[in-house]
Amino acid sequence: MFVFNVTEFIFWGLSQNPDVEEVCFVVFLFFYAVILLGNLLIMLTIFMGNLLKTPMYFFLNYLSFVDICFSSATAPKTIVDLLAKNKTISYEGCILQLFGVHFFGSTEIFILIVMAYDRYVAICKPLHYMTIMDREKCNKMLLGTWVGGLIHTVIPISLVVQLPFCGPNEIDHYFCDVRPVLKLACTDTHIIGGVVTANSGTVTLGSFVVLLISYTTILVSLRKQSAEGRHKALSTCGAHIAVVIIFFGPCTFTYMRPDVTFAEDKMVAVFYTIITPMLNPMIYTLRNAEVKNAIKKYGSRRFTGMPTANSCK
Repeated sequence: MFVFNVTEFIFWGLSQNPDVEEVCFVVFLFFYAVILLGNLLIMLTIFMGNLLKTPMYFFLNYLSFVDICFSSATAPKTIVDLLAKNKTISYEGCILQLFGVHFFGSTEIFILIVMAYDRYVAICKPLHYMTIMDREKCNKMLLGTWVGGLIHTVIPISLVVQLPFCGPNEIDHYFCDVRPVLKLACTDTHIIGGVVTANSGTVTLGSFVVLLISYTTILVSLRKQSAEGRHKALSTCGAHIAVVIIFFGPCTFTYMRPDVTFAEDKMVAVFYTIITPMLNPMIYTLRNAEVKNAIKKYGSRRFTGMPTANSCK
């Protein structure tokens, strides 16, 4: 039986200045609205444009879904707390938020790996693309991203729920993450902190290396492509590479270092929990001609009643 006296935690929030928090409220509310509308637009466009048959858009659809879930694990609570005097969260709510951040965050990482593999096959083995990336394999790869995210998340959650919390209960953050929560435990957490760092570090570093190798191979293979082929491949892969850099930079800073707290931690967390999910739909719509064409076709179909053609790579 687990013993703990703490039934709720209190967030310190992003700032102790009410004026700053009011500005953050407006900015965060706008960002979250863009996340919801932008990613929902991508999902709707892919569905209505019959693009789910194309593996790249099949995975992009689920990336947008995970972006919504990932940001929703923290953003709504953060936005409400920015105007609240008492920024509290129940013990159960904290564990649930901790689960959501790690599960959807790691699932997004695995989806990015799958998308990199899809681009590798499409560019380096174009004649065998539809054979290799058939629907059955796409479904198995997608299932693997969810299972991988779950396995990664079970490790820190199972360790945290066994810890005793007897006070204090103030978290120097704006959401429940492993390191801020571990600091409140009424026991030595150095070993648990090391396990959590190793777990998150393995996922982050391993995934980044795989992505780096995939895109390096793709860029090298582009020398054999025509000018038009290189331009098209670079346009698509450029969007993917931008997402990887934006997402992995802050994650590396946060989860691949010893158990040390920096003043910049909260601002870095804002970057990967709010800004990255907001930029994903912008990057994929502004840098991807096919998505823009699908949006135009869907818009014109509503007025003409004509069916939308399937846009392949």
